[in-house]
Amino acid sequence: MFLLMFLIGVVTALVGSIAGLGGGVILVPVLLFLGDHLPSFDWVSPQSIVGVSLVVMIFTGMSSTISYIRHNRVDKKIGFIFLYGSIPGGIFGSWLNQFFKTDGFSLFFGIVMILVSLLFFIPRRPPGTPLFSSGIKRERTINGQTYTYQMPLWLGLSLSFAVGMLSGLLGIGGGSLMVPAMILLLNIPPHIATATSMFMIFFASITSSATHIAMGHVDWAVTLWFIPGAYAGGMLGAKINRHLNGKAVEWFLRVLLIMIGIRLIWQGLG
Repeated sequence: MFLLMFLIGVVTALVGSIAGLGGGVILVPVLLFLGDHLPSFDWVSPQSIVGVSLVVMIFTGMSSTISYIRHNRVDKKIGFIFLYGSIPGGIFGSWLNQFFKTDGFSLFFGIVMILVSLLFFIPRRPPGTPLFSSGIKRERTINGQTYTYQMPLWLGLSLSFAVGMLSGLLGIGGGSLMVPAMILLLNIPPHIATATSMFMIFFASITSSATHIAMGHVDWAVTLWFIPGAYAGGMLGAKINRHLNGKAVEWFLRVLLIMIGIRLIWQGLG
């Protein structure tokens, strides 16, 4: 079982780091599935899963963020603004989690994933034509190409609070909602969006997991076995992301979120 937990940590962090999702979007449904089929995972509940997921995402986020910062992919100014909203949102969502049962949890989680995946099929605005005409202006250069975008402060704070709340509630790190929002609403390039998302997830997971720890939702005897794999997977995922183009990252997100959403809705209805 311990080897299985290590491998799950590697795979979930690898996928989560490539897409900027944090890994929880994979880890949570995997643990829900194993809890239904393996006696050794009989400890699984919505509360314990989210507690484990958020602690593990601290280390996924740490390793990914270190790698992305080294290659100048993180927009720290935008990332810190998101943190101001996501940290209180994460604490509130962690408190709400205690009221969820397993089937309702799976169904709600699956519906959220499907809705987010559908956002990527909305026609994109051409580069240089931002949706908002005012706000914090940013300019970043990736692989010799310069990108400009801007974000109103009110949008960043309100969006990140909502994402932080869902992160604490579902244990998904918030990246599965924040990355599409950055790409579709703010015209932030996918590479910068995924890297900035991992930066935000690292810090937000610390406060959200602290709430779950205080509420007794974290089983350390189980959680510690996921952490080494998550750290290694986060580093490897960030490395792979740097070699993908923006369109590849977007398609990876589309397919991944639809598959997870369908699986969770089926489980919730069953």
